Amino acid sequence: MTIHFIREIEKLKKMILALGALVEETVLNAVQALEETNSILARNVIESDSNIDQKEVEVEETCLKILALHQPVAIDLRYVVAVLKINNDLERVGDLSVNIAERAISLSKAKIKTKIYFTDMVEIVIKMLRDSLDALINLDPTLARKVCALDDQIDLMHEHKFNDLQKLLIKNPKETPILIQYLSVSRYLERIADQSTNIAEDVIYMVEGEIARHNVKKLSLNENSKQ
Repeated sequence: MTIHFIREIEKLKKMILALGALVEETVLNAVQALEETNSILARNVIESDSNIDQKEVEVEETCLKILALHQPVAIDLRYVVAVLKINNDLERVGDLSVNIAERAISLSKAKIKTKIYFTDMVEIVIKMLRDSLDALINLDPTLARKVCALDDQIDLMHEHKFNDLQKLLIKNPKETPILIQYLSVSRYLERIADQSTNIAEDVIYMVEGEIARHNVKKLSLNENSKQ
């Protein structure tokens, strides 16, 4: 491994971390805009998506450059391939944040009697996103598996939110357009959790060479039951 290659990998690591931090901030701002029905903040989130897209392109170009010039093998090759996939996952999280911001703008124009909050759900989603990136930087498959295990919790919270909103729809049919917007937000947060799980699974692949997509949840739950 040459010094130049090591520097390129360090550069790539900083780039994916910077993208992750930007995406995390975007998720938080989108949810804040929703809860405060703040259309100005929501529009800032939408406008920032072009910056995320640009950084996603830069990371991809750096990965392709490393593959072409250094032809890495074994774990180094898996690292670059994993970053390529994670890069795409983060860009998708940015898109989902934009979707939440668009719902915030729509709700800011409506007369809302029933407000729905996603504080608990957002807390876990952000933890999953942060921990998945920490697992990447620290090459920590154990932390990655913990992220994957949390995905079931988010799925359950989304199901509960769906049931609660369904009851409100029956009780307040006049608020159907508003409640459907909130239901979409719950779905977007659930999908952000899915993207974080994808990142964690890619970390496991990178470190262990194991494609964990279909069995990582089972492994994580079994480990937790033994503790």
